[in-house]
Amino acid sequence: MYKFLGIIPTPPPLKANSLVYDLKARLDWGDPALTIVDVRDRSEFEFSHILGAIPLSMDELVPRALCNLEVTRDIYVYGETDEETAEAAAKLRTAGYQNVSELRGGVAAWQAVGYPVESRVGCRV
Repeated sequence: MYKFLGIIPTPPPLKANSLVYDLKARLDWGDPALTIVDVRDRSEFEFSHILGAIPLSMDELVPRALCNLEVTRDIYVYGETDEETAEAAAKLRTAGYQNVSELRGGVAAWQAVGYPVESRVGCRV
């Protein structure tokens, strides 16, 4: 899975569409140099999100990303649905982000395989 160029191993290149296993492998790398963006409603984010994800709603996605993330940064983005994820990725790419990956299945797929999530509230209202 990892390439060895000389002595130092390097992670695989970012793909336009990723499975949760791809993201987990990058996180397990130790120094992933990536950002996970959750574009779902804030209440959904508060209920449960991928550990380390940051909330950027669709309406503020591009302005906040441009203020806080370098355009060369590796970004994994997910939404409520794969369609919402694709829309968010398209917005980021249009804004000049070069390394954006759509995380297929989002937080539901992440949880389905038992990967850690973070929650800030105890239950949904």
